[in-house]
Amino acid sequence: MFVANRMTKNPTVVTPDTGIDTAARLMKKGHFRRLPVVEDGKLVGFLNDKDIMRVSPSPATTLSRYEVTTLLSKLKVSDIMQVNVISVGEDATIEEAALLMYKEKVGGLPVVSSVGAVVGIITETDIFKTFVDVMALEEGRTRFTIDTEDKVGVVAVIAGVFADSGYSIDSLVTCRQPTGRYEIVVRTSVTDDAKIAALTKAIEDKGYKVIHTAKIG
Repeated sequence: MFVANRMTKNPTVVTPDTGIDTAARLMKKGHFRRLPVVEDGKLVGFLNDKDIMRVSPSPATTLSRYEVTTLLSKLKVSDIMQVNVISVGEDATIEEAALLMYKEKVGGLPVVSSVGAVVGIITETDIFKTFVDVMALEEGRTRFTIDTEDKVGVVAVIAGVFADSGYSIDSLVTCRQPTGRYEIVVRTSVTDDAKIAALTKAIEDKGYKVIHTAKIG
């Protein structure tokens, strides 16, 4: 799954000469929190609502609305934008974008093409939505959590149990625990309690402990 398929395409952009008041109005009208800043078709900065809040007068100010508007109109995007912009390519995977956002502690990234043009924005909401879609959470699934040691062939054995029982696996993820052991998380469309119990027994008959089951969605 790639960033290009999950990003907001053709985002609203501003230039370094755009007034802060104009940028603020664009954000409010579009209900978004971030604006790529472009010049000559290339990404040169990034502006978010926190940048604007940082230079806006306090709510306790004695300035009139007109004075506040006048003050902001004198500031340009170039005065407050982030210039060391962290971006991601449109051909990057969603995992790469998620890891970059996690490491850099940012809630969104501009997405650029191979020639440096801004083609989209990927945000934490897009990442969350991807997670929900990949796990098919909205469709109703049963989640099996299986404790196992790290050894070759475990996934094949677990998958074999589901196949032998006549059930498909919708998603399977392995998670390393601090103890060094692993949890295998399997999601399947099986929701009948008796069938869930039978699958649990079949897995445990193979020597693996089912530590949790849950119906989600």
